[in-house]
Amino acid sequence: MFSVTILGNNSAVPAYERYPTSQLISLNGNKFLVDCGEGTQMQLMRYKIRYSRISHIFISHLHGDHYFGLIGLLNSFGLLNRQQDLQVYGPAGLQEIIELQLQAASTRLPFLLHFHTIQKAGELAETEDMIVSCFPTDHRIECYGFLFQEKNLPRKFNDKRNKPRSYAYCADTRYDERIIDVIKEVDLLYHEATYLEDQVEKASLRYHSTSTQAAQIARKANVGKLLLGHFSSQYESIAAFEKEAQQVFPATENALQGVTYLVG
Repeated sequence: MFSVTILGNNSAVPAYERYPTSQLISLNGNKFLVDCGEGTQMQLMRYKIRYSRISHIFISHLHGDHYFGLIGLLNSFGLLNRQQDLQVYGPAGLQEIIELQLQAASTRLPFLLHFHTIQKAGELAETEDMIVSCFPTDHRIECYGFLFQEKNLPRKFNDKRNKPRSYAYCADTRYDERIIDVIKEVDLLYHEATYLEDQVEKASLRYHSTSTQAAQIARKANVGKLLLGHFSSQYESIAAFEKEAQQVFPATENALQGVTYLVG
């Protein structure tokens, strides 16, 4: 099963029981964590997710709502005596921040922590059944989206090959049509929608998108389904985001915490 579980769907400030951004990608028992906002490990426990199988963590950028939960998660891995290696990918500066935190607490992890600095678009990681690549987004600081592509499946007895499935995670970004070629025809697209369309100018000034803009990207990229997230804490209810985007791209849903969405 290829799936995406939403752990956090809010923007910078936790509000209305919505946590900052974090998602868990699962494929055939392998687990990949995408962003790790504050409270991520609490959400993993709340939804009874066995996170000991997480092998890769991908951090999109160094705004706190996307990585402040990482040091706590790593520390918990250590206290639980994790043994398997962990691969962490993120922009320049992440390794220095985490190593300083570990050093300040005199913490020695019982597992090997491998940092990979993201410097440009391209392939980041490959497992037996997945290829993960990254692409830049238009945000206030260096920021990357991630593309998860299933490898070609083996031929079945009828000699037909199944179409590999794909999921694109578009991290914080202003409306940017340059990403369309990268995410074109993915089965599932997550695109930030911090504001409703009546605040489109505010969205642009703060390097974010509206629900309508996310839907326009989904429509132009001809994706299978769109998930909206990264909602501003100014909104107590997020129902209007889904309704607004569906007027442009009907196959749209809000990314709800605790819900697992199938890819393909």
